[in-house]
Amino acid sequence: MINQTIFREYDIRGVINDDLNEQSVKLLGYYLGLEIIKKTNIKNPFVVIGYDARTHCPKLFQYLTSGLNKASCKVLGMGMVATGVNYFASFQTFGTKKPSASIMITGSHNPSQYNGFKMTINNLPFFGKEITSLGNTIINNADLKIKDNTTYEEIDVKSIYIAYMLKEFQHLKAMKTKFVIDCGNGVANTVLGEILDKLELDYKGIYCKPDGTFPNHHPDPSEEKNLLDLKKMLKDDYKYAFAYDGDADRIAFLTQEHNIKGDIMAILFAKTMSNPIIIGEVKCSQIMYDIINKSGKAIMYKTGHSNLKVKLKEVNANFAAEVSGHLFFNDRYFGFDDAIYATFRILELIYNGMNINEEIKKLPKIYSTEEIKINTTDENKFLLIDKIKELLKNPILNFPKIIDIIYIDGVRIIFDKGWALIRASNTTPVLVTRFESKDKTILKQYQEKTNKLIQDAQNNLN
Repeated sequence: MINQTIFREYDIRGVINDDLNEQSVKLLGYYLGLEIIKKTNIKNPFVVIGYDARTHCPKLFQYLTSGLNKASCKVLGMGMVATGVNYFASFQTFGTKKPSASIMITGSHNPSQYNGFKMTINNLPFFGKEITSLGNTIINNADLKIKDNTTYEEIDVKSIYIAYMLKEFQHLKAMKTKFVIDCGNGVANTVLGEILDKLELDYKGIYCKPDGTFPNHHPDPSEEKNLLDLKKMLKDDYKYAFAYDGDADRIAFLTQEHNIKGDIMAILFAKTMSNPIIIGEVKCSQIMYDIINKSGKAIMYKTGHSNLKVKLKEVNANFAAEVSGHLFFNDRYFGFDDAIYATFRILELIYNGMNINEEIKKLPKIYSTEEIKINTTDENKFLLIDKIKELLKNPILNFPKIIDIIYIDGVRIIFDKGWALIRASNTTPVLVTRFESKDKTILKQYQEKTNKLIQDAQNNLN
């Protein structure tokens, strides 16, 4: 039996062998292949496939290839790469072969027993209702047997990607700034170290060898506990540090004073752009929207890399950001989230004389929480959001005065001196909350009252 919950908003993700096995992945390859043919109107489209460092990726690649071959797609395999390199490949031409779709086999920042698939067709994310519909088709045809056919053509994307980065950032060559990188035993260093070395940059690296068992720490740089070893190296002349998630599409950027989140990075990059159009998600600080709107236009949108990529192209924005470290450059790049490319754009800010710590000191003082996760189930998380919306029509006693409620993604409750966010994660069985205020005491009140609201919703649902 194939589990419907693996077909998520932005990708397909599940536990190896239980959810992702020979039968389910072959079916995915076949029915996704048919969808690629339908969307591209090409009889035998080329599909580029890469994978992360997880030990089960090569086997999943074989299963997926068998399904795609049955659908009459032609597979171009690039082996172990970062997700940004995978996306990059779909914009290239290999001889006469122009890819029509890309698939990245990755469990991203999830534990080592997980894996999954991120997909694009015609350089646009395949997500949301498309994934739901694909999942229904696969489940309805779960007994279809597909023979092994692992025929594919190997392509070298990494050399093209490295050459592109060296050309784009040649002006950084021999830059004197010292920094540290933590690849988290993910796939960042399948290209990153070579680019850094050829640019003669002064860096130290930890956990740079890809290892899908992640022996040193969990590959999620949005969690402070995973940055402890990196922070110990931020001393003396090493003033900056970078960390990457398992498939290197998210980045953490640290100075000796700050862990700079994606929304603050958006402010810094906006300063370098004329009349910038910047897209943020519902978790971004109000400061980001207020500051960027003074020199350009800031747009609030749904959380999720697929959502932001689509919105970025729709409004032709310069840049988009998630708090968690997905950064999307559309001014001098292709508009997808690539933490390796983001590394060099950040180094470029420093090279051009931006004092990062001083720029952050200039920002209005606010207090905010990290993302706080409340465990629930995949079945209940969206029901809870509906119940919370209902309860907000008649808030509990002494609930802070509501100025506005934004329903773009979950509920972002605007108060007089801050806001609270409650949304259902599209990748895990949790509610995600975040709080912000100009006043530390009031922040705590917002958090306490909102948590009581969530508890009431849970009790009503039970």
